[in-house]
Amino acid sequence: MIPFSPPRVDDRTIAEVTAALRSGWITTGPRTTEFERRLAAYCGVSKVIALNAWTNAAELVLRWFGVGPGDEVIVPAYTYCATANIVLHVGARPVMVDILDDFTIDPEAVRRAITPRTKCVIPVDIGGLPADVPAVVGLARDARATFVPRGEVQERLGRMLVLSDAAHAFGARIGDRPVGSQADITGFSFHAVKNLTTAEGGALTFSLPPAFDPEELYRTFSLMSLHGQSKDALSKMQSGGWRYDVSIAGFKCNMTDLQAALGLVELERYDADTLVRRRAIVERYTAAFTGDARFVVPSHRQGQRLSSFHLYMLRVARASEEQRDAIIEATGKRQVSVNVHFIPMPMLSLYQGLGYRIADYPNTYRQYSREISLPVYYDLTDDQVDTVIAAVKSAVDEVMGA
Repeated sequence: MIPFSPPRVDDRTIAEVTAALRSGWITTGPRTTEFERRLAAYCGVSKVIALNAWTNAAELVLRWFGVGPGDEVIVPAYTYCATANIVLHVGARPVMVDILDDFTIDPEAVRRAITPRTKCVIPVDIGGLPADVPAVVGLARDARATFVPRGEVQERLGRMLVLSDAAHAFGARIGDRPVGSQADITGFSFHAVKNLTTAEGGALTFSLPPAFDPEELYRTFSLMSLHGQSKDALSKMQSGGWRYDVSIAGFKCNMTDLQAALGLVELERYDADTLVRRRAIVERYTAAFTGDARFVVPSHRQGQRLSSFHLYMLRVARASEEQRDAIIEATGKRQVSVNVHFIPMPMLSLYQGLGYRIADYPNTYRQYSREISLPVYYDLTDDQVDTVIAAVKSAVDEVMGA
């Protein structure tokens, strides 16, 4: 069976994690600090904080910005539930909008959804393709007169916050800049299936206006991620360093040095090795499916937006949702694992119970109902790619006729 997306674990990875274990320091420490420094350099920002997951990292952002009951946060209907779950966690209301044909949030739908209650917009990068974050930032600036701030942080920004969900897009680019420097704050995921993994993990990059000091932001989010404690574990272990203070009721979502050890290996070989191989796989798929009227190939470049080649989100042009599901089953019988990204949030029981209906997001449903994600991972060979292609085409023949 060809798996869908196993992580890359080799002798170098194992050696670096083993070195971290033998160092005697496995929680947040020097490797995490070095990982943050290198992430900042890669993304072209001055500060990055590494945390234990995209979800907790992004929720900290909403809490820092003062988003709460009575507020609205605009999100695409087509994303993983975490994007909207964090809005519920802080007591605000997710305002879902439809997507473009490339699966990313529709900026015009965002514009129509802005109200005086809107405190934040979360554009989502899908499959590695960045959303049009510059357009969303422009909308936030244009809607300053609509914004009703509450609290010092919101007053300092003077407009809704743009929090980019770049869980799929580490290494993607918009123009000549890497993703991570376009939105006010960008959240990355380093989950096991991501291009760059730390097993679990995430990070925030800061690119706010000059009124916000990056060093101050880093200190604030460090406090929030460690129960509000004034010293991390490494600092407390220094001679005479045991005394600490707690200034806020924070959370617990720091990254560990074991995770950072994985990340340091992956980051060092990311552009020259990982992305090269992923791009080659994607291009091999595209060459095989382009020109076949049964398929709609995904776009990995839209204008100035270049993908990180995280997923290959193929669509079967005339398939119904039921036929798509049958194609997935038939492909599995041919020993190839495929997936779907994602079940739209209005189709999930939680959000149906809150009154969301997929009929209100027609393009979201249209793209979802035909989509099949094909395997893309570093160790996937060209022969295996060809096996996937043959299996998918044969499955479509079986279900829909040749």
